[in-house]
Amino acid sequence: MAFSPIITRLYGPEAYGSMGVFMSIAGVASTVAALSYPIAIVLPRSDVEALGLMRASMYVGIATSLVVTFALYLFGSALVALLNVGAIAAFVYLIPVYMLITVMSAVAGQWLIRKHAFALVAKVSVWQALLTGSTKVGLGIFYPTAAVLVVTNALGVIIGAVLMALGWRRSSTHNEPETKVAEPASSARELAARYRDFPLLRTPQVLLNALSHSLPVMMLASFFGASSAGFYSIASAVTALPAGLIGNSVTQVFYPRITEAINRGEDARALIIKATTALALSGVAPFALVVVAGPFLFATVFGAEWRTAGSYAQWLSIWLFFQYINRPAVSAIPALRLQGGLLVYELFSSSTKVLALFVGYGMFGSDIAAIALFSLFGAFAYAWLILWVIRRSGTSSNDPAPSRYGSEA
Repeated sequence: MAFSPIITRLYGPEAYGSMGVFMSIAGVASTVAALSYPIAIVLPRSDVEALGLMRASMYVGIATSLVVTFALYLFGSALVALLNVGAIAAFVYLIPVYMLITVMSAVAGQWLIRKHAFALVAKVSVWQALLTGSTKVGLGIFYPTAAVLVVTNALGVIIGAVLMALGWRRSSTHNEPETKVAEPASSARELAARYRDFPLLRTPQVLLNALSHSLPVMMLASFFGASSAGFYSIASAVTALPAGLIGNSVTQVFYPRITEAINRGEDARALIIKATTALALSGVAPFALVVVAGPFLFATVFGAEWRTAGSYAQWLSIWLFFQYINRPAVSAIPALRLQGGLLVYELFSSSTKVLALFVGYGMFGSDIAAIALFSLFGAFAYAWLILWVIRRSGTSSNDPAPSRYGSEA
């Protein structure tokens, strides 16, 4: 984010908007790239099974990337024309590449989370952000185009995956006795079947969630042009900053912790409430500041042409605050075996947010009204999700997870 005031002045709203549309499309595609199998890597008790899930994730990622490549060959030009972003037409085939490297990054990241290698994850995040931001600024001085932003973002994911792999190799902690346990290894096909609730239940949920996040960018680009999409992209990126700095770190630590707690029969509800309250206390001040002074802050920090983004951010902050504090609840869902309920929730949540956008455009003819309704509906949905998980964490069985989540030690 420290690079953002420089990047926004170099590239401008239109280039930033085209990049935002690309990242929205690639982000939605990436959610289904490995059918959510990487999320399951943390769950097995056995490292052998976790390594098998890593292989299964990569096989699925390669297959889905090839399918998307073929689909883009047939419909890529129509997609670019529909979204009014000709600036990225030459880079649509980066989408399947981005999908595959996102799978690699997710697999490496989940393995490090499983091994509690949080210091390494933090170091990689810092270096990834530093190298990516420096490249955008350096190239932007000479070539301030959407293409530079698109390619640099894709390279950033590659850098992150490579740094995680190299860091783990050099770490002495990876040579653990558990990885050498003499037990028959399940095939990738067997593991895929055993953890089938992730592709069947979790993947549709994350896909719907990604679509609901990306839809504003796509609709703004289609109806109002790339500049409006750029305003939304920077507004959502800045207001989501607390989630990036704190929320992701909390999730990485809390996911294995709550899984262990549920397996051991500990009080899961108390852990979720404690973590949610801590996030709420840490996030209320920065989000409230944007609600009060969004346009002034954006115009001052990013330049006068970004004032409209500040108006977007005022409303988005309400929604993103609840997204920020729902991290513990969402992290607990796989271990509590609530993924079916999460899918039902996501169907309702995504439908209402899509409806809010269409009401804003159709009834009020205003991008601000659309963003406001979108954010309010989203905030209500996240609040309901938190309360639902807390309630179910007290009624769901806290016995150790069933054997399909890992063989007994």
